[in-house]
Amino acid sequence: MYRAAASRVRALKGHACNKQLVRSASASTVATKSSSSGGILSWLTGGSSSASVPLEYPLSGVDLPPPLPDYVEPSKIKISTLPNGVKIATETSTNPAASIGLYVDCGSIYETPISSGVTHLLERMAFKSTKNRSHLRLVREVEAIGGNVQASASREHMGYTYDALKTYVPEMVELLIDSVRNPAFLDWEVNEQLQKIKAEIAEVSNNPHGLLIEALHSAGYSGALANPLLAPESAINRLNSAILEEFVDEHYTAPRMVLAASGVEHEELLSVAEPLLTDLPGVPRLEEPKSVYTGGDYRCQGESGRTHFAVGFELPGGWHKEKEAMNLTVLQMLLGGGGSFSAGGPGKGMYSRLYLRVLNEYPQVQSFSAFSNIYNNTGIFGIQATTGSDFAAQAIDIAAKELIAVATPGEVDQVQLDRAKQSTRAAILMNLESRVYGCLRRYSQTNFDVR
Repeated sequence: MYRAAASRVRALKGHACNKQLVRSASASTVATKSSSSGGILSWLTGGSSSASVPLEYPLSGVDLPPPLPDYVEPSKIKISTLPNGVKIATETSTNPAASIGLYVDCGSIYETPISSGVTHLLERMAFKSTKNRSHLRLVREVEAIGGNVQASASREHMGYTYDALKTYVPEMVELLIDSVRNPAFLDWEVNEQLQKIKAEIAEVSNNPHGLLIEALHSAGYSGALANPLLAPESAINRLNSAILEEFVDEHYTAPRMVLAASGVEHEELLSVAEPLLTDLPGVPRLEEPKSVYTGGDYRCQGESGRTHFAVGFELPGGWHKEKEAMNLTVLQMLLGGGGSFSAGGPGKGMYSRLYLRVLNEYPQVQSFSAFSNIYNNTGIFGIQATTGSDFAAQAIDIAAKELIAVATPGEVDQVQLDRAKQSTRAAILMNLESRVYGCLRRYSQTNFDVR
């Protein structure tokens, strides 16, 4: 049986040797100098194997690229402002792909009792039918160049992004601006998305962690930041295309828009985008609605047998106080935390304080982690956790003790602080590798000089 197998392998080798003659010639001289033992393949074929070629042996005709320098110059950033107030920002990149984002300084904080939930609906209505394209045509155009579009709504801005190869920049910019400037808001598309929002609200009700953040804002703030990020059920039957059009006309103005791109030459983007954006109305920016942190308490009865809670505090100043915001980011890394399950056992390989001091010590706790939400003028920071209902009171005390501990001199050693700083740097650098994050960074820099 083995001889038959060896003969078949020899026949296959003989058939392919002519095709592999050039590639195997340089390796054969090394193979003859090495040991004749070539493993199971040599035993079957009766010959030596080139697998014994040392890894450091240079291959003929292959040139190694030069190593990267110790310091890599950051990509160049350019920012231009059109006469009507639209800002255009670009970041150069050698990547063959480009990411373009159109951001509007408008989120749920600008909603009124009549328009409550409109930003959630606008997010779902993104890249639907426009005055120049049907939804089907828009989808076909995106698919034709292998692109990817997405939209996001937050409390302070709306974002529309388009990813594709940089050779299609003109097509990307035109479609992106058309989708944002000229939405058709067809009644049947609006009604379809409202039904999907209703289903989404039902799904979110099963996500306690998401509900906790919403509850923190509604209980902790008085004013604009107390507006829900998700459309409330009471808004489903009230929202319509007329409300969407009125909201867009009022808030989607030139001084509140930023077109940011990563991997695109600035002059190219400017030449394509300026004719499409220069006629936007340059009305003065509206004053940002006020939000006052008041603190509060929110409780909701559940039936799962588990308790989800969050303890939060205000960060005064928000992103406009950059130093305090960065301190808070490092503090969040220092506390860390997460779920109780990890490979090898609870908290194995995890060195943040909440892993070492809470998750490893209390098996009753299913999750325990620090969180933060930072806005223009304020922010909220704290600890959220999940535990059995019979351990909830003790878990809240533990969360309070951990927050007091990091504020006590001598409780945090230098090793923990250095690890938190390095983790923060690593997280920032990893995010900067994302083209979409690069667009967001351009948007932030054009809106906040202090960042």
